[in-house]
Amino acid sequence: MEEEIGKTAGAIWQALSTQGELSLTQVKNQVKAKAPVFDWAIGWLAREDQIVITPTKRSFRIRLKQEHAKATGAS
Repeated sequence: MEEEIGKTAGAIWQALSTQGELSLTQVKNQVKAKAPVFDWAIGWLAREDQIVITPTKRSFRIRLKQEHAKATGAS
């Protein structure tokens, strides 16, 4: 199970790295992972302090933390 969560977290990170900030729904659609694995993967990235989650009126927006986004652009 941990491997599946890790792969999903990697897919989320990749989607945010290439496309920038996305809504929670957009990330779910990009990654095509089902709950609860998707939720656990988001939690994993949040716990690792790799993402910023911003509430909106009806949902959330998610983006990579700046230092991570800059690091990927430099490679």
